[in-house]
Amino acid sequence: MDNIQILWVDDEIDLLKPHILFLQAKGYFVDTINNGEEALEMVAEKSYNMVFLDENMPGMDGLETLQRIKEMQNTLPVVMITKSEEESIMEDAIGSQISDYLIKPVNPNQILLTLKKHLDNRRLVSEKTTSNYQQEFRQIGMDLAMVRDYQGWESLYKRLVYWELELDKLADESLNEILLSQKKEANAQFFRFIERNYEDFFQTKEESPVMSHTLVKEWVKPKLSKEQSQFFVVIDNLRYDQWKVIQPEIEKYFKVEDERIYWSILPTATQFARNALFAGLMPSEIKKRFPDKWVEDNEDDEGKNNFEDVFFKDQLKRLGLADLSVGYEKVTNHNYGKKLSENLANLMHNDVNVIVYNFVDMLSHAKTDMKVIRELADNDKAYRSLTLSWFKNSPLLDILRQLAEKNIPVILSTDHGTINVVDPTKVVGDKNLNTNLRYKSGRGISYQNRDVYSVKNPEDIYLPKQNINSEYLFAKESLFFAYPNNYNHYVKYYRNTYQHGGVSLEEMIIPFISLKPRS
Repeated sequence: MDNIQILWVDDEIDLLKPHILFLQAKGYFVDTINNGEEALEMVAEKSYNMVFLDENMPGMDGLETLQRIKEMQNTLPVVMITKSEEESIMEDAIGSQISDYLIKPVNPNQILLTLKKHLDNRRLVSEKTTSNYQQEFRQIGMDLAMVRDYQGWESLYKRLVYWELELDKLADESLNEILLSQKKEANAQFFRFIERNYEDFFQTKEESPVMSHTLVKEWVKPKLSKEQSQFFVVIDNLRYDQWKVIQPEIEKYFKVEDERIYWSILPTATQFARNALFAGLMPSEIKKRFPDKWVEDNEDDEGKNNFEDVFFKDQLKRLGLADLSVGYEKVTNHNYGKKLSENLANLMHNDVNVIVYNFVDMLSHAKTDMKVIRELADNDKAYRSLTLSWFKNSPLLDILRQLAEKNIPVILSTDHGTINVVDPTKVVGDKNLNTNLRYKSGRGISYQNRDVYSVKNPEDIYLPKQNINSEYLFAKESLFFAYPNNYNHYVKYYRNTYQHGGVSLEEMIIPFISLKPRS
């Protein structure tokens, strides 16, 4: 250990000499004092790693000493030691931010365990995490070669995300690089799986996952009734790893009753995936059923998701739930989110309320357009951190808190994920080619065959086509489409930005959560 300095404060410190000698034999440096006043002087003069503090001392007692220490050094760990087991004393100590609480008489091993738990914890956790991941790395590598079905991919992706979040806690960048390399290989194999199997998803229900157009029918419908109001919150563009980082905040108010994975359809873009979710239909079916409400892909972005409430009510009617009263709200900025939070009671009378929350989607677009966001979200770890920071201070969290207080269950999900794009792949098309960086639709397109999943007949995957020769291209892994004109400027502008529309684990394998209020 590296010169760990401990201060032990107790009015009967001489009786603790065996404990002091025990710690010194273990390599700790221990200073002792028998009153609070002198303890404060020592804390001011010397840098300690931990303070052991007697609660019951004459003069300045332990609780007052604790408060004064925290005023001087708020982050200094303090362990309270007392003869009393009174609940009020424990609550006062805990409220004053003690690191631990021990009841006299304490034995040396208790003290040693406390030190390791609070001072050596990071090193021990780091070593254990490193060792466990090294073993898991080999296992994931073997399992990666054996994945043959959608269930296998769901399981594998969840494991990769788990280790990604565990390694976020460590300072060892080399492990993160190894994991990123493994994720890259997983995405390469996932792309090949999609190339071979995606069309079959629409033919054989038993071998296909729940997808955008079947989600409401399969998993949402069973939770809807006139007996219990239900909120269905769709956070646009929320990846599975982003759900996992906001989960602890949500669990302050809700229990996670059920966590599942469903798959976004292709293109993994809002116009297609979210419309399919609310309509319960694939895009070509939506266009056929609602010809006046489908906006073609090469047209202006405005209006492409303006009829989700109409689609959702139509789907409920087809599912035999026409008698349910439905509310629909779309939050596209902070002020509207605050307004919705303040007036949430107005929605409580509905049997089901849909809230589409667009912040994460706006965050991914902001990274493309704003230099400061690029710097704040330079990689996936930072992107997750920024998502968590937003969520903890968002009207959405306040909305969820209110729903928990009213004992209203919540379904939380998304429409698709997003991926940090790295390398360009050249594409050439006419002026009608759509502008999305991860998929293209049109005719007469030139492209690199090895870089895309191409669908010559869009009807095979239930996508609308603008003319008889239209095809769809989906970029693989972390590639993005770039035009030869002004190529270098284009690539520099879009590299290391978050995009969606193509084929990747991050975009397609997404969360579906059932939340039960703790109240």
